[in-house]
Amino acid sequence: MSILAAAAVPHPPIILPEVGNGEEKKISATSDAYKEISRRIVELNPDTIVITSPHSVMYADYFHISPGRTAEGNMSQFRAGQVSLKVNYDSDFVEELERAAAAENLPAGKTGERNATLDHGTMIPLYFLKKAGLDFDKVKFVRIGLSGLSNTLHYKLGQLIRRTAESLNRKVVFVASGDLSHKLKSDGPYGFVEEGPKFDREVTENLKNADFLKLLTMNPQMCNRAAECGLRSFWIMSGAADKTAVESEFLSYEGTFGVGYGVFWFNFAGNDETRNFDVQLAEYKKIQSDERKKTEDEYVKLARLSLETFVKTHKPAELPKNLPEEMTSRQAGAFVSLHKDGELRGCIGTILPTTASIAAEILQNAISACSRDPRFSPVEESELDDIEYSVDVLTEPERIFSSRFLDVKKYGVIVESNGKRGLLLPDLEGIDTVEKQLATARQKGGITPREKVMLWRFEVIRHH
Repeated sequence: MSILAAAAVPHPPIILPEVGNGEEKKISATSDAYKEISRRIVELNPDTIVITSPHSVMYADYFHISPGRTAEGNMSQFRAGQVSLKVNYDSDFVEELERAAAAENLPAGKTGERNATLDHGTMIPLYFLKKAGLDFDKVKFVRIGLSGLSNTLHYKLGQLIRRTAESLNRKVVFVASGDLSHKLKSDGPYGFVEEGPKFDREVTENLKNADFLKLLTMNPQMCNRAAECGLRSFWIMSGAADKTAVESEFLSYEGTFGVGYGVFWFNFAGNDETRNFDVQLAEYKKIQSDERKKTEDEYVKLARLSLETFVKTHKPAELPKNLPEEMTSRQAGAFVSLHKDGELRGCIGTILPTTASIAAEILQNAISACSRDPRFSPVEESELDDIEYSVDVLTEPERIFSSRFLDVKKYGVIVESNGKRGLLLPDLEGIDTVEKQLATARQKGGITPREKVMLWRFEVIRHH
């Protein structure tokens, strides 16, 4: 046997009558769709239900899989402690999945349990399944957390879940728990951004059409701005449907409370070798990388050369010949920033020059950005096609005596107090006020809000 079907479902606590106290009636379409999904799952009589949840144990670089034989949870966090559930884990499935992940060098397993209690992203699907008559003594569960790893690796985990179901001859249903955007309404709990409704339209269309390549390649900046919740759950589900014909059904969508709730059903209907989205995703990333390289200037090309040479050979690159004179004859501080899937992957730089030229500064700082940024693990060769670069060349810092001389779009800032120093580049995503710029710079330098600081400002020439 293998995976029979999958569902993408939200997890709003307010949908439970015990929590909503009448407010749940405002999302009755979601509730009705949930009941129908649960009925279908019960009808399939699965051996195991795999649930992926954004609110389970989550690490930046590791997928956590439920350990042990049982787990319990309740909704006391939402003032409904009377709603409590206990499940039996499919420990054999977990062990086999962990072995398969190790064989593929995928960082996933039972290590690192921080909270064995069932989270609400898991509890709410379980609640509806229980109401639909699922026998919790007969069916076993696997709970899996998401990670900060790439779309490729989330898809790979889904493939391994499918492979595990086949090797153990399990009848499995996959439940991808996840809300959509949290920023749909100005009077909602998280406010409004225009990317919120846009994200919900795109992800709904992609799930409705089972277009998993588009799902895997949604614009990461838009997704981050939308404050999405469940996308990585859906990526794993996509991998679980690898090379599988999928009959998709869109049951409902609501954004009543400023958060997107979508309910989707996917019936797995046999093999389809054309739906090999890991291969298609790799091809897509290669094309994107090649297109980026065509538009890179000499500064970014040098950063890329330095990083890729170091990652592949563990040795620094030689400075190329025929670089522009401005790069070889001038000295300046420079920062090299790395992004991957819309997220920062490393950033190291120098405020003042430490080498003989801007070119040498970039060569040095690209190596540091990929291997010495304490916030991140070193960049690996498998990531190279995914890395996007920017190089900021700094003007000499100028002492200022008031924050009124700052402009977050134009100037970067340096704050200093008692030998501690924090720096923030200008025109950064999410830094839209001077107050936030200064607070972030203080935080980076380990300077408390009460400490007096000296201020410098600088400008940059940014190369993408």
